[in-house]
Amino acid sequence: MRKISNDELGRKNVEEFRAAVKIPLVVVLDNVRSLHNVGSVFRTADAFLCESIFLCGITAVPPHREMEKTALGATESVAWKYFKSTLEAIDDLRKNGFEIIAIEQAEGGQELENYLPDPQKKYALVFGHEMYGVSEEVMGKVDHAISIAQHGTKHSLNISVCAGIVIHHISTKLK
Repeated sequence: MRKISNDELGRKNVEEFRAAVKIPLVVVLDNVRSLHNVGSVFRTADAFLCESIFLCGITAVPPHREMEKTALGATESVAWKYFKSTLEAIDDLRKNGFEIIAIEQAEGGQELENYLPDPQKKYALVFGHEMYGVSEEVMGKVDHAISIAQHGTKHSLNISVCAGIVIHHISTKLK
């Protein structure tokens, strides 16, 4: 066995990425404060051909040197838009036919492993602040909540890890 070289992987360049058909998935960051987390989410959105990222509230916007440490250029390929509030972003998404899903432990929520998205629909996944999660005000506006089952002593995952797991799961089901 040998590792595959970067040349053999056949990765898209930025122009090819922008022209590629994306999965109908928008990632919404609700007041995410860590530039490294934001950069990691950009990189994950690039890896799975997400439509775009909505950066809301205190979430930093590109370009930013600290963000690039984890994004590795994905801020150039993935489309993004800034909203002063996450509620504004949700209103925009709803007008455009997106189903809004909070990634949060919530009453009436569903575990990710049991969630099957409809390939005919468009989805927006809302990820919240590192300490406080998705805000209560935003929770009142979402259509569903999904959580990742956890069995250890901690009750949450880092947002970049969580985003990787959820985006991978949803993207494989939408393809």
